[in-house]
Amino acid sequence: MSELFSNQDLNSGIYKHKSLPIVMTDNFHFFRCVRFDESFYGKTISELHLGNLRVAKDDSRYSNLFPGMKTSYWADSPKTARAEARKWGMKNNYFLFWAYDDGSSFRPTVYPREMIKVYDGFHFGFDKILHKVEEKEELTKEEKEYIEQIAYEKPDCLAYKSSVSKDGVCFLFFESGFKKLSLREVRLRLGDCTSKRTKRVPCAGTSDFIPYLDGYGYEFLPKCRIRFQEEYQKSDEYKLRNQVYEYYSKHYLEKMKLMNNGDNDDETGTTD
Repeated sequence: MSELFSNQDLNSGIYKHKSLPIVMTDNFHFFRCVRFDESFYGKTISELHLGNLRVAKDDSRYSNLFPGMKTSYWADSPKTARAEARKWGMKNNYFLFWAYDDGSSFRPTVYPREMIKVYDGFHFGFDKILHKVEEKEELTKEEKEYIEQIAYEKPDCLAYKSSVSKDGVCFLFFESGFKKLSLREVRLRLGDCTSKRTKRVPCAGTSDFIPYLDGYGYEFLPKCRIRFQEEYQKSDEYKLRNQVYEYYSKHYLEKMKLMNNGDNDDETGTTD
């Protein structure tokens, strides 16, 4: 599974399924490019992010593989994400979403804290199956059984080789996995403008992914401007993320207090 993890920053163990190419891991980075449309103005970062999870259209390749399931497509790097988006018609104006698995954050905002369950599609050449679907070729009995097996195991996402970016990895997220994602940053690039304007909104920072919850409440405006929607702080999403953030913050402080008390006991203990 070296291809799957070559572009990721892994700092912890990888736990494998006993018999299938499934791994449980964390500290992943995911990127998604979306062609910009003026209808996106006035929508919060939260709304834009939730729009990345969709029911597949009837004529899409994923609807023929996983009917009735919501999916979201991501990549292992900005380069791969841009290459894949250009394959489907993206030009110079686009959003770049940078996400991470929330469970790897120093202070998560999704409860319960879980590792991400990745199905390694490299093992069976999932990219070749996708190509056959795109070309409207009939899948073999073995390939159909393979797809059903993936759905049965209910992974968070499926990783496979990019067809347009050398050494690139693509991730097909299912709804369960998408809900484990939090945003690090969203960037708007208007490459068709003379000045090639760009604007970014951070939603987390530092190597520990400390969340900036207000980031989800910003909206983009014409000329690459941003504005904060104060109403977002009254939303259920903000309240729920903040509750989880405070919960883990409290537990972290309690843990540090116990550790410090332990150190003090050692220092003041009696000696012979």
